[in-house]
This record gives sequence, structure tokens and C-alpha cells, in this order.
Amino acid sequence: MINRELINPQSIVIVGGSNNVQKPGGRLVRNLLDGKYKGDLYVVNAKETEVQGVKSYANVAEIPDTELAIISIPGKACPEVVEVLAKQKNVRAFIIISAGFGEETVEGGIIENQLLDIINEAGASFIGPNCIGVMNTNYHGVFTQPVPEFHHDGVDFISSSGGTALFILESALTKGLRFSSVWSVGNSKQNGVEDVLEYMDRNFNPVTDSKIKMLYIESIKQPDKLLYHASSLIKKGCRIAAIKAGSTDSGKRAASSHTGAIASSDSAVEALFRKAGIVRCFSREELTTVASIFTLNEVRGKNCAIITHAGGPAVMLADALSKGHLNVPNLEGPIANELKSKLYPGAAVGNPIDIIGTGTPEHLATVIDYCENKFDEVDLMMVIFGSPGVVNVYDAYEVLHKKMGQCKKPIFPILPSIVTAGPEVRSFIKKGHVNFSDEVTLGTALSRVLNTPTPASTDIQLYGVDVPEVRRIIDQLPADGYLNPSQVRRLLGAANIPMVAEFTSDDKDEIIEFARKVKYPVVAKVVGPVHKSDIGGVALNIKYEEHLLFEFERMMRLPEVTSIMVQPMLKGTELFLGAKYEEKFGHVVLCGLGGIFVEVLKDVSYGLSPLSYDEAYSMIRSLRGYPIIKGTRGQKGIDEQQYADIIVRLSTLLRFATEIKEIDINPLLATDRGLFAVDARIRIEKK
Repeated sequence: MINRELINPQSIVIVGGSNNVQKPGGRLVRNLLDGKYKGDLYVVNAKETEVQGVKSYANVAEIPDTELAIISIPGKACPEVVEVLAKQKNVRAFIIISAGFGEETVEGGIIENQLLDIINEAGASFIGPNCIGVMNTNYHGVFTQPVPEFHHDGVDFISSSGGTALFILESALTKGLRFSSVWSVGNSKQNGVEDVLEYMDRNFNPVTDSKIKMLYIESIKQPDKLLYHASSLIKKGCRIAAIKAGSTDSGKRAASSHTGAIASSDSAVEALFRKAGIVRCFSREELTTVASIFTLNEVRGKNCAIITHAGGPAVMLADALSKGHLNVPNLEGPIANELKSKLYPGAAVGNPIDIIGTGTPEHLATVIDYCENKFDEVDLMMVIFGSPGVVNVYDAYEVLHKKMGQCKKPIFPILPSIVTAGPEVRSFIKKGHVNFSDEVTLGTALSRVLNTPTPASTDIQLYGVDVPEVRRIIDQLPADGYLNPSQVRRLLGAANIPMVAEFTSDDKDEIIEFARKVKYPVVAKVVGPVHKSDIGGVALNIKYEEHLLFEFERMMRLPEVTSIMVQPMLKGTELFLGAKYEEKFGHVVLCGLGGIFVEVLKDVSYGLSPLSYDEAYSMIRSLRGYPIIKGTRGQKGIDEQQYADIIVRLSTLLRFATEIKEIDINPLLATDRGLFAVDARIRIEKK
């Protein structure tokens, strides 16, 4: 739980406070004093009568009643102190800085549990242990540096790691990012990242609260809570960027299918973030850059104007934007010619708009005005302006400052001369702006922002899925393991997922009769072994009866083969569709192009079941191979709507059949007659 005493305490006691600011307890007191904490401040230190001008008590039993205790003493001494504070001094919020608990030893974990029991019994709030603390506009309850500026419209930052939080703060401060609150949750014994986010959601005030959240997460213990409250905050107008550290392959099963080989616990994180609308980042610089982007006017399109006086950075920025599927439209025609006439000879206006090294602040203002008012194809501006040594940089930055306040289209300032124009950059930042000193980092981060979908609908799409039949089939299955072909067909049929015609038998005459009916060429596959291709259990493009008989007899002699399946040989674009169950998260659905795209390039996108149609379309269109799906170079595209239909129906099937732990439809063949599942594997666990 998180309460008012933790957010805005009227009194604080530092247990372990010190005159030595090189020690955690000493720095805690110093930070609270430097931050002009307005409430009553007490210190407990048996060896001092005064700590940094604050009265010091010999033990916690002597202090007045207090709302918040920040504790920095050896871990073994914490339970006794916490019990006195909770039961005798009415402390209702605890921040335990101390380490040496469950993160280190079993004995430490026992002590940590004791602390939780005492604090929960008192109905108090608990942050930590093993954290750097909490700081906000009310108090700076941390033992570390740097302490950023705090403003109500700054960023709320929640971090699993205290040390990493400091490095992220360093990155943020160089950009001019301001903060509303910083939370280091440490071992998260009572409150983790998800719980702090829940508090912010349930108590959100759109007038006074920050609308920007940064998260650094080491472990997602409650995916549903994170998904619900992140989505809720974003729907209320907030924007969230997050790093999930510790992406590993530990969640992979042995490669019994493409899905099993590709999907991992990180796939579930990717799917959850997409569903929630969280912008996923992979470095400190990227996280703070995305948060800085959130401070500017919201971008309404993907067409970027690059305004520069140096060609190289503009080219690198254009490349980064292009890789991120953003546009740098060519600017030409009468308006472009008119603009060119107002600049020095040698200037270029095609986009990037290069005012050249001798371009003046007035030229910069003119270009910005044209992009704002005359170039309708421009949605946003990126201004690269350093110190070429021939113009007054301060004046240029003053123009930028004024235009950023006047223009409706977002302006992204890229001021790279943080050494040669250091004072001018700092002056610009002090006016409330951020600075993106590296153009490629900005281009990559902006791409992540604009390519992140909005929070998904929570409605389950039942259209086309016979849920009662799905449950009847699952309930009738006798055991765990892979389903046989007839069971697979029944399940996919209940989900209204089209399948190619097929026939399975161990009788060659029946096989021949089916092949005559559907007409050659056909495909023959073994039934029994999971890995058909590995044992030579697949024969394609069988055009004659004699060839089919030969393959039938050959395959029936292969180990573990019980029968042979025959299908008509269809032609089309191979697609891939699969899902894997991840503990706590649920089913992660994967889609992509088949063949080399999934096997070698791993070009897949992820979604968390159940999926909406918007999510399905977003997954399809985020693929690197999407131009093939859409149709390129004279080749006809596939039926994108039907692909989305099948993705959504599969996710609905999984929602009502949690016993399915892995499903692989590969290939899902896109033909002139529609999409058909050609081969599928389904593994269940009913325990």
C-alpha cells in the first residue's frame, strides 16, 4: 500500500542520521535540509546530540510521534527499531535504505519477512529494503546524488534499481528533463513498480499530476496489474516509457516448434508493452530521450522537416528516421522556391533544409515559419544548430525558444555544441526546454514513440469462434502432449480457422482415393513424429499415383510413424502464426511471414492474448516483411483482413483454452482463394 504519509509526510525521522555526509545517513539529512523540507525533522544517532543542526535522539523510543521513518542502519537491527516506531510512535510509512536482506542471504530474507509482517500489521506503507529512497516536490528522502529539480509537471520515475536510477537521472539532467517524483523500490517487499503505478492511476489528478512516467523494471511480478494501470493512465492522457532489463532466453522450451524456438519471456514483455501502449526502450539514453520527446507538443504525423546548418548530422538524422519508418518529404515547388530566395546563396530547401554555416538567426526563424504555416506536408520540425563560430548562437537559441512557444507543430531542438556553446545551451535549458544533443538517438527514439500502438481494447472478439465447442473438445482430451491431426482440425475448426483439405490413413488404397479426389499434385506427411522434416517425413509436389505409392511405403517404414497425411499442393505466400503460454502473462501470439523470414530472420511480431483487431493489424504492419504482405514490385498482396481475422480468432481460442501451452500454424498459406492452415501442432497441459 502507498499512503499520504509516504507521499507528503508532515514529520520525518532519519534513523542512522550522521554528521558525515559521506555516509548514507549523513547524506539523507543533508538532502532533506538542502531540499528545504518544511515538516518536522528528527534524527536518531546514539553518539550525537545534534546532527547537521538537527536535534539527535539516542534511540527511537525517545522521539515524538512521526509519520515517516527513513532507516539507514545494519539490517539485523531493523526489526526491533521498526517495531518500536510502528507500535509506539505511530509511524505509518517506512523507507528502509539498509541492504543485506533477501537479496543476499536466506537469513536476510527471514528478517525481511519479519519487517513486512510488522509494517503490514500496523497498516503502514513500506518502500525497500535495499533502495536509495524516494524524492518528490515535498521532500528529498534519498542518500545519493544527483538530486534533480522537482516540478509538478515534471516526470514521475519509478526504478527497481537504485544505482541504475542514478545513471538514468544523470542522462536526464544533461537533456534538461525535470522531475515530479523519483521512486527506488529496491527489493519491492511490499511495493514494487506495479504498485506505485497503481497508486498513480487510482489517485490521478489531470490538473496537478505529471502526465509523463519513466519505468526501469528488473522483474515484472504482476503483469496484469502493470498492464491494467499503465493502459488506464495512458487512456487518461499520460505517456509511459520503460526499460525491462534482464531479457533472456531462459523461458524457451526445446525447439519443438518455431514458436517454441522463437518465443521467450522477453516476447511476453514485448507483447505486454504493446498491449498497454508503453514505449519500450533499451538503454538509459533512449529512455530519457523518449521522456524528453513526451515533454514537447504531441506529434500528429510522421512527416519530418530537418532544419540545419551542417549537412552531415542532417543526413544521419534522415537515415535514422527512414529506418524507423518515418518520412522526410521532399519540399519543392513555388513555396520552396520562395523560401530559397530568402536565404543565402548555396542554401538548400529540398529537405533537409540547409541554411548553411553562415545562416543567421533570422534565416532560422524564416524557415521555421514556412514549415509551420506554408508547408502542409510537414508535421514536425527538427532543428540542428550548433556553434559554427560565425553567428551569435545565443540569438539563434532565443529564436528557437520563442518559436517553440508559438508553433503548434512540435520543434525538436538538436543543440550538439554542449562544450563550445555550453553557456548558451544551459541558458536555453533553464528556460524550461529539453535538448537532444545527438540526432541519431533522437531519430531512433522518435520512431519508437510513433510506432508504439495506443492501449488495446479489453473487449474479447467472439465472432466466428464456437467457445462451447472449444471447451467440449479440450475437456474430452484424455492426456497431456501433442494433439493428433484430427484433434487439431476439430479445435481449429471450432475457432473458424480455415484449413486445407486433408486425409489421414494407414491404408494406401484410401490415400490413393483421396489424392484422386482432390487432384494432383499433393503433399504427403508422416503422422506420429513431431519433427517430420528431420526424418524425411515430408514429400512435396507429388504429381503421379506411382510417386505417391512409393512415398507412402517409404514413410510407413520410418520410426514412430503411425499413418500418412495427404493434402493438395497449394501455391501461395507462406505465413506464420503461433502462440506460447508464458507463466503470469498468458498466451503470447506471434505472427509473421513463413519460411526464411521466421526461420532465419526471426521477423515476427508479438501480441498478448486476447487480441483486438487494432492489435492484429498493428502486429502485421510492424513486420519488416510487411511490404510483401501488402504487395510489392507487381506481386499481389495477401488478404490482410483475413490474416487479422485468423490472428484474432486464434487469440480468442487461447483465451478460452488455457490448457494450450504451445500452438504452431506453419505454414498458413495465402492463396488466390484465401488463407489456409496447412500444418499445425498443438501441445496441451491439463494439470
